[in-house]
Amino acid sequence: MTITKYMKDQWLIFVGWGCFVLITAFVMWLSPNLQIDWGNIAYLVLLEGVMLFFFMAGHYFYKKRWWEKLNSDEAEGTMQNYMTGARNEEEKIQQDYINQLIREHQGAMQQVVVSQQEQKDYVDSWVHEIKVPLAASQLLLRSIEFDISDDKYSQLETELKKIDEYVEQVLYVARLDSFAKDYLIHETSLKETIQPIIRNQASVFIQKKIQFSIEGEDQIVLTDAKWLSFIFRQLVSNALKYTPENGQIVVQISKKQQGVALQLIDTGIGIPEEDLRRIFDKGFTGSNGRYSETHSTGLGLYLAKNLAEQLGVELTADSAVGKGTTMTLYFPTLSFFQENL
Repeated sequence: MTITKYMKDQWLIFVGWGCFVLITAFVMWLSPNLQIDWGNIAYLVLLEGVMLFFFMAGHYFYKKRWWEKLNSDEAEGTMQNYMTGARNEEEKIQQDYINQLIREHQGAMQQVVVSQQEQKDYVDSWVHEIKVPLAASQLLLRSIEFDISDDKYSQLETELKKIDEYVEQVLYVARLDSFAKDYLIHETSLKETIQPIIRNQASVFIQKKIQFSIEGEDQIVLTDAKWLSFIFRQLVSNALKYTPENGQIVVQISKKQQGVALQLIDTGIGIPEEDLRRIFDKGFTGSNGRYSETHSTGLGLYLAKNLAEQLGVELTADSAVGKGTTMTLYFPTLSFFQENL
């Protein structure tokens, strides 16, 4: 606390001091045996003012240590550590109150942690349980492939893949907090990562008659292949979702001076300029997600951005309404030697 703020808080003492000076002068005036000498009164006021000054200064520096303790870096973690060091009853009252808040806070946080862990365990269990009927449904679909029309078969296959994709999103959302324990950085081929994802979405490409091509030579980057696959799958899913029939999706791989760029370029409906800066926000669907026939959860790009940042990969978007969207994953140049430095 600054001296100015301290002085403002002690206004009642100054009022009391002023009243004491006035009463002293009044008593002297009432005394019949005392002759009023205004010089003596002025001297008395000055003397009492000096005494008040030293008293206030001493009190300020005495309290300052306690205030510094409350405002110190150590106090910023008081929700974890109990306060000690109170020297008088006033400070003990404050200390007891703060420690009571700490106990209540720690109890509430413990309940939140337990609740979150239970929820996470349930989600993990639900995801693994739902995978079984999904796999069974895909097998049943293949068993009746020749009993239904090709259109219906493709539609059913696409819808099952969408369900599987949404289930994967839930699983990866639940794993975000434990990301640091579940990744392995190693040399990864971009084309080897991309191609299985494109093959998995082949039926959608065929249904919508969307042309696909890969441009540029394969590049090796240092990243986690599993998480990168999930990120790229979200980008491909979005591109397919918002690219109309007879459109085109192109993957460009290029070597830059400071790294490698992986670009996914589509000829879709594009993203309005006012939505572009918010597309990576959690739950944001934008005007495309709200008004188009395509359902959007607002999680895909949020997860992609979040995971990319944790992998040290830069994910950016560039788009124009009616022309298409370009999503860029930029991998900065790294090496095992540089990492060990």
